[in-house]
Amino acid sequence: MGTNSQSDIMETEEDITDPAKFSNDTAACMVSVKGLKENWQKWCDEHQEYQKHNPFSQDIRPSVTVPQRGHGDYGRPLQGSVTAQRGKDAHTHISRELEELCDVMRNIGQPGDREGDGSSSDGRVVTVEFGELFEHYVTISNKLVGILLRARKQGLVDFEGEMLWQGRDDHTVITLWQ
Repeated sequence: MGTNSQSDIMETEEDITDPAKFSNDTAACMVSVKGLKENWQKWCDEHQEYQKHNPFSQDIRPSVTVPQRGHGDYGRPLQGSVTAQRGKDAHTHISRELEELCDVMRNIGQPGDREGDGSSSDGRVVTVEFGELFEHYVTISNKLVGILLRARKQGLVDFEGEMLWQGRDDHTVITLWQ
């Protein structure tokens, strides 16, 4: 029985390598499977090559230099990579949202003057209460507080407190610096 099963296996392997014994559909299937195998092998080879240069890989090589904190590209994706493009797209999107927030605040806020901060600018500001801004802005975006925090970090707006909560902080005044 052992010799018969071995000869059956041999015949099967020979049959598989000879596409003339199959119909066109079976041959096409074999070609596509071969293509999948080649694509997978290509990806595997590229990944192994990438890992040779990856300082965080488990396979550390002496030629790989680990980026040091404080250097130019530390913590940044490779230039031209998909990750770098996603970061640029996100930055552009957030910038548009910040501009839109400032426009909404200019439209619904009360113009005023800076009081005693000693700045050399024209002293114009716009103020709006958080509750009023929330009611107007809720139809635009559900990320108002996050955008306000980002705007304060960039010096565009100012308000008291670390975080704003709907209901509790409705009367907190938000100042848009112009």
